[in-house]
Amino acid sequence: MKKRNLILLWLTAVLILLAACQPTEQEDTINLPAESPAPGVEPPPGFADWDAVLQAAQGQTVNFYMWGGSDLINGWVTGYVADAVQERYGVTLNMVPVADGPEYVNKVLGEQQAGRDEDGSVDLVWVNGENYRTMRQAELLYGPFSEYLPNSIYVNWNDPSVANDFGLSVDGYEAPYGKAQFVMIYDSAKIENPPTTVDELLAWIQANPGLFTYPAPPDFTGSAFVRHICYHAVGGYENLLGEFDQALFDAQLPACWDVLNQIEPFLWREGQTYPESHTRHQELFANGEVYFDMAYNPAEASSLVENGRYPETTRTFVFDEGTIANTHYVAIPYNSPNKAAAMVVANFLLSPEAQLSKAQPENWGDLPVLDPALLGAEDQAAFNAIPRGVATLSTEELAANRLPELQAPWLTAIEQAWETAVLQP
Repeated sequence: MKKRNLILLWLTAVLILLAACQPTEQEDTINLPAESPAPGVEPPPGFADWDAVLQAAQGQTVNFYMWGGSDLINGWVTGYVADAVQERYGVTLNMVPVADGPEYVNKVLGEQQAGRDEDGSVDLVWVNGENYRTMRQAELLYGPFSEYLPNSIYVNWNDPSVANDFGLSVDGYEAPYGKAQFVMIYDSAKIENPPTTVDELLAWIQANPGLFTYPAPPDFTGSAFVRHICYHAVGGYENLLGEFDQALFDAQLPACWDVLNQIEPFLWREGQTYPESHTRHQELFANGEVYFDMAYNPAEASSLVENGRYPETTRTFVFDEGTIANTHYVAIPYNSPNKAAAMVVANFLLSPEAQLSKAQPENWGDLPVLDPALLGAEDQAAFNAIPRGVATLSTEELAANRLPELQAPWLTAIEQAWETAVLQP
């Protein structure tokens, strides 16, 4: 009996050892976060449910085409976001920087024309405005998907500024990423009382030749500045709302070109050239060559102060008549081979955790797109505790001075007309 017991014990030990050496499902599978899709929304095309999206996403690489002109933003995406989606979902995020949105629009359009409908090179794009309209109208986008994302429960889809992108309905083809509002930036050590109306700014420019300029459209920031001048010149944005009207454009916009041409001789380098990008304009301000900068991100100046690129005396203001505000998004091209992973990244970007990180001035300082009323008490407190930064205006002041964006065809027409009516003469 003793010998039999020893044999049984030996066999048992061998079986236990062999079992321990076998790979388990736990070792082969990433522990996926517990997530549930938004209730009452149909799954995105090609997927049965969110679990299927998560499983398909594992091991995929997302080529994220986005504007690459900010070291702060680039670092946040390639560091914080990339690390998080790799660790939690097994997704590799590859940021592909572009100078402007038309680069990726033309890339996807070229693939469509070449019949490359399944294995496209672009998986996710940072998009809004005319680039979204172009991609949507050319059927270059996958969807609808965004309202199915688990973290979309924190988005107020009834907010017109979220549900519509420059006047065109989102319809689930874009996932909100953040909000923006145009601000003017100045150095309070050089300008004690900045001009806070468009008229006052125009007068300041002519009284201080060589110390002001703006990025040349179609740079996003420069285009926005031009639209502020156009709003002023035509007697208010109300005259330009609605569908694009060529006759109205031809009648109203010459007043805008007149104003811009009047100040041109008083600009940096006498208006013979313009900064080719927002990044170049930032360099001019940082070097003291011009006394004003401008940005679509109200917290950008504070971030640049925090990182030592702008002087601590940098401040911002909005025009008394208001400044343009909008929402920016991410979207998935129709021919992305990694749609599941792209949705996983879009969903993470919508999480309270990621939005909170993005809103920190030292990371990016972007305005959150989540509705505070839809967040839990703990998340609300965390967002309320975000350091505002020395150059960032209060939420109340920004909200009280918001102006709407025009529909995208107006933007395209304004940018093209600026080139012929202002740049070339």
